[in-house]
Amino acid sequence: MLCPFCREKDTSVIDSRATEDGTAIRRRRLSSCCNQRFTTFERVQFRELTVIKKNGRKSQFDRDKLTRSINIALRKRPVDSETIEKFVSKIYRNLEDLGQNEIMTSTIGKFVMDGLKEIDPVGYVRFASVYTNFKEAKDFENFVDNIDAYRKK
Repeated sequence: MLCPFCREKDTSVIDSRATEDGTAIRRRRLSSCCNQRFTTFERVQFRELTVIKKNGRKSQFDRDKLTRSINIALRKRPVDSETIEKFVSKIYRNLEDLGQNEIMTSTIGKFVMDGLKEIDPVGYVRFASVYTNFKEAKDFENFVDNIDAYRKK
């Protein structure tokens, strides 16, 4: 494992434990070169997922990219990193459960939207503002009005 600080290969595991939901192993590592500590995760991967983008291009599913986009939506919100990690794991499991190797971005977006709606309404609106690509301010207003109507039910 390369150290992210000094890029040397000589690192050692100083602690290993399962994550709370049991879907990964968290390893604390120490670089013998620069003495910096860092964390890695080991997860089971059942299949290689390919994402089909709106323009038809294909790319390999990137769990880190999904995590970053969710973190951006939830920036400065009262949602801890463990909740976000569990949410990302749940989305990934849902994608694998579909039994398909190729997944449309709209499917991933729907899973994210459905989960964010339950986790944090502000994060939900932030993600939706990018995901749904509103053309005008009125589109955004209609979206927020629909959320209010949904919450009043």
